[in-house]
Amino acid sequence: MRIGIDARLTYYRRAGISQYTVQLVEALSRLELQDDFVILEGWRAREPIIEHERFESRHVCTPSHHRLEQYFLPLEVAAMRLDLLHSPDFIPPFRARVRSVITVHDLVFLMFPHFLTKESARYYGQIDHAVQRADAVIAVSHATKKDLMQLLGAPEDKIHVIYEAASLLFRPIPREDLVHRLQGRFGIQGRYLLFVSTIEPRKNVPVLLRAYRQLVDDYGVDARLVLAGEKGWLFDEIFELTTRLGLEDQVLFLGRVTTKELLWLYNAAEALVAPSIYEGFGLTPLEAMACGTPVIVSNVSSLPEIVSDAGLLVDPSDVDALTVAMWRMLDDRELRCTLSQKGLKRAALFSWDKAARETLALYHSLA
Repeated sequence: MRIGIDARLTYYRRAGISQYTVQLVEALSRLELQDDFVILEGWRAREPIIEHERFESRHVCTPSHHRLEQYFLPLEVAAMRLDLLHSPDFIPPFRARVRSVITVHDLVFLMFPHFLTKESARYYGQIDHAVQRADAVIAVSHATKKDLMQLLGAPEDKIHVIYEAASLLFRPIPREDLVHRLQGRFGIQGRYLLFVSTIEPRKNVPVLLRAYRQLVDDYGVDARLVLAGEKGWLFDEIFELTTRLGLEDQVLFLGRVTTKELLWLYNAAEALVAPSIYEGFGLTPLEAMACGTPVIVSNVSSLPEIVSDAGLLVDPSDVDALTVAMWRMLDDRELRCTLSQKGLKRAALFSWDKAARETLALYHSLA
């Protein structure tokens, strides 16, 4: 087969869907392949995301998420003579005459449309058509599969649950090696709780900030709150709230960090706090667990499915519950050690090599 994978989004960012695409392509390249792959990359991309004899990088002019994407991308795809096209960002070129697989990471834009900008709502509003058009749909969790069936009426036999995984780079490393690195790079000293994500409404940062304010006031903790992640959209309220709560000195916004820096941050943190209102998979808790860092997550959507009993689960709307969970993590060393060991075992159940094998089998089933 000649299989195309749309990787245009990786030019703009390397988090979220882009990270999924890169990890999948790299894992596919580690298999014994009989197929040829064509990786669609943005025309400004300087280096291919993979160099392998079975993988051909093709620059395309049509930008990702462009309003004319559905008109121009099919013309470029037609010239590639593909048997199948995988769209990790779930919107395939509807007019392209090839079999198609799409990956749906979440349906937050249907469940919480007020979390989106108008432009994002326009783009992701094509989901119904995309699911109908695709020959197969990859859901990254059973929670997302359930949402697809309930919200869009997608047939169950069309949806294939294939889990993501943490990158192999995320692993435990000695904390004593990190003290000077974090102080020199970010000015971080002492204990801290970590949040990792793009700053956007569904990540529930206002509740995290209020819970942290309560943690400082009621329990007198000396741990800072560190947030790593670039600005997404509708984020102004978060920075205004930080000022109103008087947390400028205790809360540190790092912005975008490299993968190596993220490895350091996970390993040195007392815990990762992910109080998201909705997640299609929950990759950052899995990355933290792979580093042996205990996690606090919301008890909604896919997060209980991914974390299971390897973390503390809280109602994302309950400030008091989140405050208590953070205090327990900081106060109870035995709890942290127990959850650290459970997290390592849980994270080991997820593998990109397994995801690649299952994805390749799905491609072949459509041949």
